[in-house]
Amino acid sequence: MSGVKDRVAIVTGGSRGIGQAISELFAENGAKVIIWDLLDEGKAVAEKINENGGIAEFVKLSVTDQEGIKAAVEDAVSKYGKIDILINNAGITRDKSMLKMSDDEWNSVIDVNLNSIYYCCKAVAPVMKENGYGRIISASSTTGLRGNYGQVNYAATKAGILGMTKTLAVELGRYGITVNAIAPGYTQTPMTDAIPDNIKALAKTQIPVGFLADPMDLAFGYLFLASDEARFVSGIVLPIDGGVTR
Repeated sequence: MSGVKDRVAIVTGGSRGIGQAISELFAENGAKVIIWDLLDEGKAVAEKINENGGIAEFVKLSVTDQEGIKAAVEDAVSKYGKIDILINNAGITRDKSMLKMSDDEWNSVIDVNLNSIYYCCKAVAPVMKENGYGRIISASSTTGLRGNYGQVNYAATKAGILGMTKTLAVELGRYGITVNAIAPGYTQTPMTDAIPDNIKALAKTQIPVGFLADPMDLAFGYLFLASDEARFVSGIVLPIDGGVTR
């Protein structure tokens, strides 16, 4: 199994949580990892990967900055000659019921969670097309599949990612590029740490396997979809939620 060895992988939001797990697992399996994030913790993640014998670098970048994205893509191509994998993992929440939600809370989530994927794909896909190979995997959510109270903005972005994924799979497949999405269920990350304990306890009772996911549980799903072996898998959303979606 060739997996992702010697592949160049960009991971947005790779500084913590699921993104950090993806960055570390990909590097462990031989990929050259480029972490794009606004959080300075990304530097420590990259340093740890390098200390452990992997190859990683951190680029402080907002995924809503189109010009910054273009410059970062040019820099990656200059260093490595290619970009093989794009993991669109960056995301935020601004939870509130619709009647209480401000326009800023709506727009900021749309911009970071959905518009950024368009910006990143638009910048990276031409590089993949030229090389005749690519793997694009975006973070959706089970919330995008069935909705969730108080998350109308978040649910809209995660549902939008599904439509974007299926469309880009059709548009880019002829160039050797597969496009897929993963829909995580409840996962123990800094983002879900803000959820009240009673809500998390209730969620746990609704998960058939009986526990919340560790970020690495998600990372292995990304690893497969990013691998050479997943060449015939495109246009899907893979729920990784312990059996909730069935």
